[in-house]
Amino acid sequence: MKVAFVTDSGTGKTVSELKQDGIFSVPLQVSYDNTNYQDLEELGIEEMYRLMRDGVMLSTSLPSLGKIEALFEHLKNEGYEQIFAVPICTGLSGTINAMQMCAKTVGIPFDYVDCNVTAVVQDYMIHLAKDLHEKGKSISEIKAVLESVVESTNTYLLPNDLHHLKRGGRLTPLAATLGGLLKIKPILMINKNTSGKIDVADKVRTMHKAMDKVIQRMKDEHVNKDYMITVAHADDIEEACYYMNKIKEAFPEAKHQIIKLVSVVGVHTGIGCQAIQYFKMVK
Repeated sequence: MKVAFVTDSGTGKTVSELKQDGIFSVPLQVSYDNTNYQDLEELGIEEMYRLMRDGVMLSTSLPSLGKIEALFEHLKNEGYEQIFAVPICTGLSGTINAMQMCAKTVGIPFDYVDCNVTAVVQDYMIHLAKDLHEKGKSISEIKAVLESVVESTNTYLLPNDLHHLKRGGRLTPLAATLGGLLKIKPILMINKNTSGKIDVADKVRTMHKAMDKVIQRMKDEHVNKDYMITVAHADDIEEACYYMNKIKEAFPEAKHQIIKLVSVVGVHTGIGCQAIQYFKMVK
């Protein structure tokens, strides 16, 4: 069976970058001044963070239905018999539901796995799915492997600007005000247990204490050499490097990388957020 593997810009990669790996993608949307821009295609991540530093309030939304339907029509015309997708999770976006609807309209079988997050895990999973298919694995076998990745995945967000979360409607005004006065740093998490939604894991007084708290949680989860650990920063490389040094000291044998926090998350957390995402790689 000829299967098309589809994702979106939550991976942090452009349509052309993913196409080089034989993977199809649709861009999410970032909006400001009543205009929608295609994430990473019409509005790059550097420009997005520049706008945020200038105080521009951005918002995000799922890919346009027209682009999803056009892609699915193209895939059907190219002889693909099924679409398998790993989009941004349902807890953060309606992209999965939109893809299901468009596949039904076009008349092409559709299946997916909810990664329960986005970013590096999403990118890893869509590439893994394609690799497994090329090795002869069935869709049900692929889904089972991907679900094992989801089970091992966790993501923590350490926002630096509670007022940004408040303005974006992600935090009550009272909580943001008290947090600022008391220097409280919330530790937010997103994983399968939160159904892909952002929840509060803990609260501490400083960013560095928040980092230490997350590292202890990772130790409690027995993170080891089989894990990929990513520090993703919202335009604050200095703190990201500080965080990574602590990570490498705690988990020296794991695989490590630093990236910029993907647009669809950074827009909502604000400048200075430090995120850590980790999962067990498939051998």
